[in-house]
Amino acid sequence: MGSATPSFFRRALIAFTSFKRILKDPGFARAVGLLAKGEGEHAMARPAAPAAVPPASAAPDSALLLLGLLQKQGRLIDFLKEDIKGASDQEIGAAARIVHQGCRDVLNAHLKIAPVREEPEGSRVTLSPGFDPSANRPTGNVLGDPPFHGTLVHRGWRVVEMDLPKTTGGHDLRILAAAEVEL
Repeated sequence: MGSATPSFFRRALIAFTSFKRILKDPGFARAVGLLAKGEGEHAMARPAAPAAVPPASAAPDSALLLLGLLQKQGRLIDFLKEDIKGASDQEIGAAARIVHQGCRDVLNAHLKIAPVREEPEGSRVTLSPGFDPSANRPTGNVLGDPPFHGTLVHRGWRVVEMDLPKTTGGHDLRILAAAEVEL
């Protein structure tokens, strides 16, 4: 596969194909389990522990509103709650295409999202002393103090602008999708 870090979509494909093999091949499942625990021949790199920042309470309104929009336009919750064990790859792919388009439309309509880092994935980057650990997460063999030099595996995402619809009083945001009753 080479030494280049695979893209997000390549990693997702690897995950899905590995999942199938794990279910069919107990030896492969054991090897993956050892890697996940860091006990394999080439143990997985562990993310650095995040900086100790006191947790902040988040107002759930925006999250619930966005989740409701993702359900309304992309049927995201329906898709994620569906038991797909018996579905064919073709059926899952067809459903994923519809969910993807609807959810993408919601993101494009209500959020302006930009990469955290501008460099292309695979680029060599330096994390200088004082770097923002919420925006840049060093992984692998993290020893000592910055500057850290490494390869950009994922550019990250940040919300630059958000324009969610206003809600009327009495609207229960916990209802992500109303029950539909055909008369």
